[in-house]
Amino acid sequence: MALIVQKFGGSSVGDADKIKHVARRVIETQAAGNQVVVVVSAMGDTTDELIDLAQSVSTDPYAAPREMDMLLTSGERISMALLAIAINSLGANSRSFTGSQAGIMTSAKHGDARIAEVTPTRIQEALDAGDIAIVAGFQGFNKDSKDITTLGRGGSDTTAVALAAALNADVCEIYSDVDGIYTADPRVIPAAHKLDAIDIESMLELAAAGAKILHIRAVEYARRHNVDLRVRSTFSTDPGTIVYSTKPAGANMEEPVVSGIATDKGQAKIMVIGIPDVPGKAAEVFTVVAEAGANIDMIVQNTPTGSDVVDAVSDIGFTLPKGDLAKVAAALEANKAKLGFRVVEVDDEIGKLSVVGAGMRTHSGVSATLFKALADASINIEMISTSEIRISVITSDVQLDDAARAVHTAFGLDSDIDAVVYAGTGR
Repeated sequence: MALIVQKFGGSSVGDADKIKHVARRVIETQAAGNQVVVVVSAMGDTTDELIDLAQSVSTDPYAAPREMDMLLTSGERISMALLAIAINSLGANSRSFTGSQAGIMTSAKHGDARIAEVTPTRIQEALDAGDIAIVAGFQGFNKDSKDITTLGRGGSDTTAVALAAALNADVCEIYSDVDGIYTADPRVIPAAHKLDAIDIESMLELAAAGAKILHIRAVEYARRHNVDLRVRSTFSTDPGTIVYSTKPAGANMEEPVVSGIATDKGQAKIMVIGIPDVPGKAAEVFTVVAEAGANIDMIVQNTPTGSDVVDAVSDIGFTLPKGDLAKVAAALEANKAKLGFRVVEVDDEIGKLSVVGAGMRTHSGVSATLFKALADASINIEMISTSEIRISVITSDVQLDDAARAVHTAFGLDSDIDAVVYAGTGR
C-alpha cells in the first residue's frame, strides 16, 4: 500500500463543484489501494478577499500580525472542512485537521514562519484507521508563543512536502490547472511542451528564476528530505511530471541541455552611481540593503573610472523584488553621506529571463545560442548572471515575453501542439 500526499491549490477548490470533483479524485486514489493525505489551499480568491476585509477595517492591518494570521488561516480551514464533508457524503471516511492539529510546528514569525518540526501523530492515526486525512495548508503552530502562524507565499506546497517527508510518503502530488511542468509558462508560450521528468536541481533553479508551478521553499524542502514530487492537473488524468529528488536507480540517460525557460516580471533594479572605489564600500552598500530587509538577486559592478586611484569611482547595480524597491532606495538615500555615492537610480520596468538545464554542465554553446536568439529578436540585455546550470539576463519588461518566445524556439523546445490550461487562473 502506497502513501500519497496530494495538494490542491485555490483554483482546484474554487467552488462547490470543484470541491466535489476533488473529493471524487481523492476517493479514487484511495480506492486504488493507497493511503491518502490531502493538503488544501483556500478557495479561489478567498485569501485576497480576507486581506481586503482587513484593509477595510484598518489602514494598516499588518500592524497586528498575529491577528492577520488568525484571519488568513480561516480560508484553508473552510476548504479542509468542505472537502471532508464532500468526501464523507460520497461514502468514504475522512477527517480534517488544522496545521497545528497535523503537528506542524513553526518559528514564531507571523506571516512568514518556517517549519521547525513535523509530528503528524493524528494524521497517522487517521490513516491507520482507514480514513483520508485532510490538512489545511499554509499554517502551523509555535510552541513557545502558543500562536497560530502562516508560512507565507507558497505555504500550502511547503505543508504538503513537509508532511510527505514526515510520513515517509511514496510521492507528493501537487495539483494545479496545467498537466505538469512545461518548458515555459504555457500562458506566455502556448507552444511549450510538457516534461515527463525533471531533476530537482533544475526545478529549484526554475522556481528561483520565477517559474510559478512550484514554490521554491517547497522544492528546497523536497531536495533536503529526498521527497519525489509529481505535478499534475486537477482537471485531467494526465500523469504529469515527476520531479526526482534523486536520480532513479539504473537511470543512465543523459540530462537535457536545457530543461526550461523561466520569466519573472516581479523584479526591479537599483544602480548606485559614483561610489568610491575603495575596499569595504560594497560591503557597506549591501549592509544597508540587508538592514532594510531586502533579498538581492543579481549584482553587477563596473570597472572603476577616474583620473587616479584616489578619485576612482564605480557603479554597483543589483536586482531585488519590486515590493522592496521603495524601502531600499530610501535606506540608501538616508545613508548617502556615509556611503559617498553620487546618485541612486531605480528601474521597476525590467524582466528576468532564465535558461535552465542540468546538461549545461557538460555542453558548450548554450550562451552563444541564447545571446544570438536575443540579438536576432532585437532584445537589449542590461545584466547577466550565471550558475552551473542557469543563465539569467535582465531586459525591459515589455520585451520579456518576446525574448522568452525567441529563446524557447532557439533551443528547439517548441511543441507542435498548444498546451492546455484548464482553469486559467494559475495555482
